[in-house]
Amino acid sequence: MTISLPEGVQYLIRKLEQNGGEAYAVGGCVRDALRGAAPNDWDLCTSATPGQILDILQGEKVLETGLKHGTVTVLLPDGAYEVTTYRVDGTYSDGRHPDQVTFTNQITDDLARRDFTINAMAYHPSRGLVDPFGGVQDLQDGLIQTVGDADKRFDEDSLRILRGLRFASTLGFDLSEACSASIHRNRNLLVRVSKERIQVELSKLLLGDGVKKILVQYHDVLSQVIPSIEPMVGFAQRNVHHCFDVWEHTAHAVAWASKDLIVRWTMLLHDMGKPCCFSMTEGNGHFYGHAGESANIARTVLADLRMDHNTIQKVVQLVEVHDLPLPQTDKAVKRWLNRLGKEQFLRLTQVHRADILAQAPHYQQKKLDAVDRSLHCMEKVIREGQCFSIRDLAVDGRDILAAGVPAGPGVGRMLQHLLELVIDQVLDNNRECLLREVNNHVKGG
Repeated sequence: MTISLPEGVQYLIRKLEQNGGEAYAVGGCVRDALRGAAPNDWDLCTSATPGQILDILQGEKVLETGLKHGTVTVLLPDGAYEVTTYRVDGTYSDGRHPDQVTFTNQITDDLARRDFTINAMAYHPSRGLVDPFGGVQDLQDGLIQTVGDADKRFDEDSLRILRGLRFASTLGFDLSEACSASIHRNRNLLVRVSKERIQVELSKLLLGDGVKKILVQYHDVLSQVIPSIEPMVGFAQRNVHHCFDVWEHTAHAVAWASKDLIVRWTMLLHDMGKPCCFSMTEGNGHFYGHAGESANIARTVLADLRMDHNTIQKVVQLVEVHDLPLPQTDKAVKRWLNRLGKEQFLRLTQVHRADILAQAPHYQQKKLDAVDRSLHCMEKVIREGQCFSIRDLAVDGRDILAAGVPAGPGVGRMLQHLLELVIDQVLDNNRECLLREVNNHVKGG
């Protein structure tokens, strides 16, 4: 079993071993390389102590990023590499980080402290693969299981609960029975994990190909970090347009969505307001006002998870309008483009498509055709360079001032007035025509 190592990894292994140490590529990079995927980064571990690493790599640019725990980052021409001394972790009194570490000279000791078997492998260009816990077999079987006792692993570091779900989602793997049972059993330990770390793991989980299964099977775990999930589970929609309860619909919609993080978060949150907006009329379930309620919940959830402001703003905007009909004419599309911008409008069509595909199949095609018509109109508007924003106008603020409109908010109002007339095709978007309209307003007082 051969792995092609980057030049920097080969250089560091060679350098460390020429000076009496032992070194391996380790962890996620080995896992990904064995899967045939390109690793995002390459980490190394070594028998050399932190002091020895610094001595051996004199002359290289080395950052003492985690020297207390034996880790340095080496900056080489082909990238940055973390190099960590073999270690054994002590107790985890905070349920997240070891209180102390003990350095060791055995690679197997270091691998034994890791979370999952597929992450507990090391590789050397001449000695080959070190796999004491059956990581290769689990990769082949598509299985996530812990190194050793699952309860102990999750008690040591509670973030591993979400990491396990994330790996299952992104790799499309199953969790072993023991690992799965332990995750359900220990879900309350997630209270120890920072909101920022939870958000990072959830964002990665949502982008996985296996996300639907994880959302459906581990709703109790996810409810620990997003309590608004719990009321959705098993909540029947009682409407001919829906064939799933609210949470199952959500899980299917997330899985159908494009792999845009904003779109996937939107699909996770888009119906969270449904349980509190439910009503019945003549035997049919309705959720009047649920989009606005869902938007309020989305804003609260994402802020609580310390999501960045830009993402919150875009997700909440899409949730607010997700159930409004998509525009079907050039004029209507231009109004939506003015409101949302091209990128968000495209996302909105993706939200509609995912939402529809998670509904009752009998009604899907007519709704999907409407999405296609809206996209066709948008493409036509863009292709023809039609005006849908103030910056597209043939005049700007300086022209409005020069025409005699006093400086201040009146300039913006005039530009907006011109834009409305152009979108409604009352005026052509040419400079002469627009300035004539401005002059008429100025003269009219």
